Formats: sequence, structure tokens, C-alpha cells
Amino acid sequence: MPITQDGVELTVAISEKAADKIKYFAEKDGIQENVGIRVAVKGGGCSGLTYDLKITGEFADTDKVVEQHGVKVIVDKKSYIYLVGTELDFSDGLNGKGFIFENPNAKKACGCGTSFSV
Repeated sequence: MPITQDGVELTVAISEKAADKIKYFAEKDGIQENVGIRVAVKGGGCSGLTYDLKITGEFADTDKVVEQHGVKVIVDKKSYIYLVGTELDFSDGLNGKGFIFENPNAKKACGCGTSFSV
């Protein structure tokens, strides 16, 4: 079931911690307006699909864009079907730092956690 906020469907929901980290990286890259993260799904990895993240301030008219915690989440049309209901968080624990995806559409993931299949 898709995640909604104020009646608007969120393709990818992000935690406040993930949003803070995105803002940090955007500032380092000199992006000050329209701070966003492009979330895409590409072919690759041992399970067939991988996530691709890019900090950006740009998006196309055909992208799905939702703002949460002051950050725009940008998803292209092709990736949308793989990402509906996904939650993006950031971990800085003992097992390493990085963005973590909770994707209800992923049926199988590889052992290293970098790819998935639907």
C-alpha cells in the first residue's frame, strides 16, 4: 500500500535523518535551492536491480516529485513502479554508514544488500 502524506501519495518516504544527510551532501556539492535526491532503479547486481541515488537540484516535468522534511524526492517514470511505498533511511551504526531502503516490492535481495529483485 502506498504511503501518503496529506492525501498525496509518496513514492519514496524519507526519514528525518536521511533528509538531514541529503541536505548535508547537497551543501557540500553547492546545491542550495530545490535540494533533492533522485532515486532510481537500474539493472545490475547479483539480484538484477540496484538503487541509484544522486543529490540534485534539478528535475524534469515527467518526474514524480514529493517534498518531505525540506527535501525533494525525485523519481523517474520507469523507476516509479519499483519504488512505490519504499522508505529511505540513513544508518551510521557500527556496520557502516549509508542509506537504507525498506522496499515492500523487493521479493529477494542479495547477501550484500546492494541489489534486489521483484
